[in-house]
Amino acid sequence: MNFLSHFYFDRLNTNANVVMGVVLPDLIKNASKESNLYPQKNEFLFLGSPDEEAILKGWKRHLAVDLLFHSSDFFLEKTTALKQLIIPVIENTPVRPSFLAHIGLELLLDHLLIEHNLIQVHQFYDNLNAVKKESLSDFLEHCNLKNHDIFFKFLEQFISSKYLLSYQKLENISYALNRICMRLWPETLNDPQINQLTHQLAIFKEVLEKDFMSIFEYIDNQLT
Repeated sequence: MNFLSHFYFDRLNTNANVVMGVVLPDLIKNASKESNLYPQKNEFLFLGSPDEEAILKGWKRHLAVDLLFHSSDFFLEKTTALKQLIIPVIENTPVRPSFLAHIGLELLLDHLLIEHNLIQVHQFYDNLNAVKKESLSDFLEHCNLKNHDIFFKFLEQFISSKYLLSYQKLENISYALNRICMRLWPETLNDPQINQLTHQLAIFKEVLEKDFMSIFEYIDNQLT
């Protein structure tokens, strides 16, 4: 799941550190794809610091949600359907349709949460902004993250840009998907293909909108 879908499960949580932990694995990967952290394997390192314990709690929630999501029938069914719509769009490109369908589904779920007013994007950013840099830095130090400066520079830009607000428009999701593909493949989609992708996402959205909340309800029930 993407940032806002993860936030959905802790949208009522008043502890900003938990919210940070909930999206921290993806923040770290976006800042530096080479970083692989496993704080859940050494929980004793964070004991005694309420802030770090809360970040770890959120981190573990993230892992639990992703496991439930990716192993669900919903994920298999929806990515298979979206993949079929995407295949003609990315013909003659190196982009893998299964990859694009996977990420596309996740971004569309964020889009629908915003559109149906089920989460508040500004509240999400307010939570991230409320976390003490010292606490987060200590947590990352215990995780042995290399080069904190790269991460904090990314985090500052991520918060200040409020980029996730752009997910309110489908065309912005298409551009976001193309940018993600650029990290993996040198040649991705041209402008006509991006427009075609937006059209296919709109078709898929009409189907997804009918039952998209079922996956959130399923995961919520499993978490509690």
